[in-house]
Amino acid sequence: MPMFSIPLSGLDAASNALSVIANNLANLNTVGYKDQSASFQDLFYQTIGSNGAGPIQVGAGATVSSISGLFTNGALTQTGVGSDVAITGNGFFVIQDANGALTFTRDGHFNVNAKGQLISDSGDFVMGYPAVNGVIVPGQTLAPIQLGQGQVSPPAVTSTMQMTANLDASADVGTVFSTPLTVYDSLGVSHVLTFNYTKTGPNAWSYEVTIPAADVGGTGNPVQVSTGNLTFSDTGILTSPTGNVTGITINNLASGAAPMNVTWNLYDVNNNPLMSQFATPSSTSATYQDGYGAGNLLGFSVNSDGTIQGTFSNGKTAAVAQIALASFANLQGLERIGGNQYAQTLTSGAATIGAPGSGGRGTLTGGTLEQSNVDIAKEFSKMIITQRGFQANARVVTTFDEITQDTINLKR
Repeated sequence: MPMFSIPLSGLDAASNALSVIANNLANLNTVGYKDQSASFQDLFYQTIGSNGAGPIQVGAGATVSSISGLFTNGALTQTGVGSDVAITGNGFFVIQDANGALTFTRDGHFNVNAKGQLISDSGDFVMGYPAVNGVIVPGQTLAPIQLGQGQVSPPAVTSTMQMTANLDASADVGTVFSTPLTVYDSLGVSHVLTFNYTKTGPNAWSYEVTIPAADVGGTGNPVQVSTGNLTFSDTGILTSPTGNVTGITINNLASGAAPMNVTWNLYDVNNNPLMSQFATPSSTSATYQDGYGAGNLLGFSVNSDGTIQGTFSNGKTAAVAQIALASFANLQGLERIGGNQYAQTLTSGAATIGAPGSGGRGTLTGGTLEQSNVDIAKEFSKMIITQRGFQANARVVTTFDEITQDTINLKR
């Protein structure tokens, strides 16, 4: 009978709404989960007559008209894990499966696989833009983010060196004081330069800078790369040379590196001498040079604009990649495919992919995860109301059954 279909449609609609609520509560602790809400609509009407006010109609029941997502931000929880990333604002992480298909997620619980690739919990690749020599170049093609193999901080050749030292004014003529300083060539190979200071008279010293013979393709005694004289005033202040020593050239490096051209700073930026001569034992208190060797990636952190800042074994930091975010014209049109993932549809529109913090996309926080935005109190309130609707429709079915039975009994 038609009258049974009406409460049955209500039971079906309420059952679907309860399923939505149950799914929300089940995902209360799912990272990046977005709450859903079921909406009802009435079904078509049958006209059974009319009066002066208009047609007299009887409805055919109810059905679920839509199940919409609530895409507000969930609470952020710090994890301290560098590969965990949370989005604040709009946007979705872009991930790629083994077949090259792109899907989207708010779940930033990422890991690094054995090949050094940033991956999601499902093992899919997290997509972004690789850095070129520490710089994110605009307009690059989207690619899986690489954080392991091949991530090397290039070396830098030493161009400037200096030392803060005191030469013993009470030393005898002929006394030699030696101190080493490590420098780097263009390939990142280290070389130890030895500075030999020899007292030649009152307030006067000579210096000789040498490099091991093997470093320049030779054998035997160290090879001289620079020599000269130092003169001090009667108060122990360096008076000559009056400027820095330039043009210290090291050729024929056995490593195959380019020739080195180094400046030895005898004075600081304020033109204060770094060498002194006082009647205390000769010593070197500090050294500095601006070169360094190549370094391997040790760790990383994520900036708000999605830039992944790498920390390398040579003590340097540099950008290694940038995480991309996707935005959509219609979030309600996204298809939920499980595993905390969404797929774009014709209704959602094509993904607009770019850098975090641009084009209306949100920002990122490293070492943090976005929690579910499900409000447990709200869900229980919705569950009570929906349950009452289910019970009411069930009671109508029972009532119609009793009416039907009474009708049958009238014929007996």
